[in-house]
Amino acid sequence: MNPLPESAGQGNKHYHRLKIGVMGSASGPQTEDLIAREKAKRLGVEIAKRGHIFINGACPGLPHDALLAAQEGGGFTIGVSPAFSEYQHIHEYLSPHDHDLIIYTGMGFMERDIINIRSSDAIVIVGGGIGTLNEFTIAYDEGRPIGIITNSGGISNSIPHIVEEICKREIPPNIVFDDDPVKLMDKLEVVIRAFPLPLQKDSRVTDHKLPG
Repeated sequence: MNPLPESAGQGNKHYHRLKIGVMGSASGPQTEDLIAREKAKRLGVEIAKRGHIFINGACPGLPHDALLAAQEGGGFTIGVSPAFSEYQHIHEYLSPHDHDLIIYTGMGFMERDIINIRSSDAIVIVGGGIGTLNEFTIAYDEGRPIGIITNSGGISNSIPHIVEEICKREIPPNIVFDDDPVKLMDKLEVVIRAFPLPLQKDSRVTDHKLPG
């Protein structure tokens, strides 16, 4: 299955494969959690199986577990590195370089996150700490479809609490949850089709008509 956004095919004959960004714990105790690691691997396999392009932040940990599984499944993988060069990526950021393609942004972690997210049609979170929470808030504010693999440690079971109770915001319909990566991808493909991405940055603000 390789679903397309609703707008696909309107005057175009070339269809791009969906790009799924995988984000989660790159370090810390969550990366040693066998349940979280298994979920990450199942996610990677599923992304490849469905013919989607796999993207992550070219980091170690759970996103790397997912990457290796995606490659074993024959998927094409892209890494978006915070480093300026391959040397810096390997020797200073101490990060893996197993991807089919790595983009060296030279932007550091925070700015790299934005490029990573905007390069993805949707993102999936597995486990996750402070850095992953930053990625979630960027994707949330920009209206990107998000899948949360619950019961994978870290922030995975806390997103509704953070959004609804702490931030007093709503969980939009293009955020989906499941503890099974296969079922989660089913849900994510549905919302990618049903809720096209905003046409411009901050469109939810700039498209709002102020009274008077």
